[in-house]
Amino acid sequence: MNGRLHLAPIDTSNPQRILDLGTGTGIWAIDIADSYPSAEVIGVDLSPIQPQWVPPNCRFEVDDIELPWTYQANSFDFIHSRNLEDCIKDWPSLMSSIYRCLSPGGYFELVETTPDALCDDRTLPSDCSLRKALDYYQEGMKSAGRGNFVTPTILRERLEAAGFESVQVVTVKQPIGSWPKERRLKRIGALARLVYTAGLEAYANAVMKRFLKVVS
Repeated sequence: MNGRLHLAPIDTSNPQRILDLGTGTGIWAIDIADSYPSAEVIGVDLSPIQPQWVPPNCRFEVDDIELPWTYQANSFDFIHSRNLEDCIKDWPSLMSSIYRCLSPGGYFELVETTPDALCDDRTLPSDCSLRKALDYYQEGMKSAGRGNFVTPTILRERLEAAGFESVQVVTVKQPIGSWPKERRLKRIGALARLVYTAGLEAYANAVMKRFLKVVS
């Protein structure tokens, strides 16, 4: 995203309330609060793992976003979510809550990754270990009633079904590894490789043992 925190064309001169769903470590909420000091920024997550030293206009709440929301209708200018595909069982219900709580003219931006390993020149073998791991992961998440092979079409359909208008889909490549020649993509790929090498084993083990009942 070329250093941008969002693509939604929100009113950057005076945003009032911003909600970050599944905020995780809170880094996006903190960065957006620094960028828009006029806004009240709320990050929500099931786990209280966010730092205490945050901008004065940023706060965090521990809550389950799949439960009925207590926020008032039309109360946020901008709602943001990222990488929640495998966390949500009832997307239509969540979309309804988001739509209800957005103010007229407000924006919702969600960012998801396609759970597959792809290659521009189609040379990635079908028995690639990464592709196998991702296939097992998706199989396990589906058996748990979560996850979907998310595509731009699926995301658009969800948004439009909830009532959103002027839906725009932006697709970008995320390399894995530092092989790209372009400096920005090289850095993105190196960070993606770090994420995969640090977390893929833990994710795969949890899913295969809990949901696919694979015994090591």
